[in-house]
Amino acid sequence: MSFSARVLVDPSEVEISAIRAQGAGGQNVNKVSSAVHLRYDIHASSAPEAVKERLLATRDSRITQEGVLVLKAQQHRSQEMNRADAMERLQLIVDGVSVAPRVRRATRPTRASGQRRLEAKSQRSDVKRTRGRVLD
Repeated sequence: MSFSARVLVDPSEVEISAIRAQGAGGQNVNKVSSAVHLRYDIHASSAPEAVKERLLATRDSRITQEGVLVLKAQQHRSQEMNRADAMERLQLIVDGVSVAPRVRRATRPTRASGQRRLEAKSQRSDVKRTRGRVLD
């Protein structure tokens, strides 16, 4: 099952809090809360169940045990830009799992590819067999 429509993240389902940014930046970093923590509760979201399941199945360390996706944005100096950056990154994550992966169907290798593999193995075997001490 694949989705043709894009799953949009509802901003009302996102909890955003301002925090102080880390790292170099002088006095601005020390006094201004320009970084943003974004929390997105996957279970409580309005996304389709299939998207929720795929999102929870990803091995992402930003998803907590309770199923909350936590993103931290501190790239920019302004809180508004960090907020927009966090929302954009959240949308990219949701877009990444919104389309179901195609099911892989097992196929048999062709006879020619099997032949090439066996020839390569025998060539490698010959190379290894001729190594070693030369006896006169």
